[in-house]
Amino acid sequence: MGFLGLLLGLLTGCATGPTANPQDPLEPYNRSMFAFNDAVDRTVLKPVATAYRDNVPSLIRQGVNNFFANLEDAWSVVNNLLQFKGAAAAESFMRFNVNTFFGLAGVLDVASEMGMEKHPEDFGQTLGHWGIGPGPYVVLPLLGPSSVRDTVALPVDYKGDLVTRVEDVPVRNSLAGLRIVDTRAKYLGLDKVMEQAALDKYSFTRDAYLQRRRSAVYDGNPPDTGLEE
Repeated sequence: MGFLGLLLGLLTGCATGPTANPQDPLEPYNRSMFAFNDAVDRTVLKPVATAYRDNVPSLIRQGVNNFFANLEDAWSVVNNLLQFKGAAAAESFMRFNVNTFFGLAGVLDVASEMGMEKHPEDFGQTLGHWGIGPGPYVVLPLLGPSSVRDTVALPVDYKGDLVTRVEDVPVRNSLAGLRIVDTRAKYLGLDKVMEQAALDKYSFTRDAYLQRRRSAVYDGNPPDTGLEE
């Protein structure tokens, strides 16, 4: 009860003030964690991602991106089924098999060239589909923007990630590291936009994340209710 009371007090205290965002009651903590993550990014991840972008041919980088996107399709099959989206599940299943067997384990995106649409879904979206709200926005150490709902979904998404099923530990860790670098490299251009616009990076990141996740839950067509899901 003592811990619960402390947590409720923290939430109440953080949510006060004329500029408080109701979706972000933990803003003081979140800003501190965002600053920590940003420092790690600037000193470690961004330089590595920049070197990756500048020294690895774009054709190879595209193949790496396709490979990890193909693995995501496998987990999308499960989550589409959990949401009773039969057609999307079937198409995701076909995409995964076509790219795996005819696209060199997904390095080539043959399925997209054949007109098969991608239907990305994770367990956080599945929870949202069944009416579970996002809860407060939260910034996780190293992992970055999230919500209570998406944080709860993380262990399930981890279990559904095919990279975690690789038994060879060095290979598994190498794949996980490569995916992180590849993902960060895709967003290098956004850094310049944010700097040139002199934006509050924290607010920009938070609002973009919440809008993107809400759109994802509703497959790009969120209801105009004024409420986040």
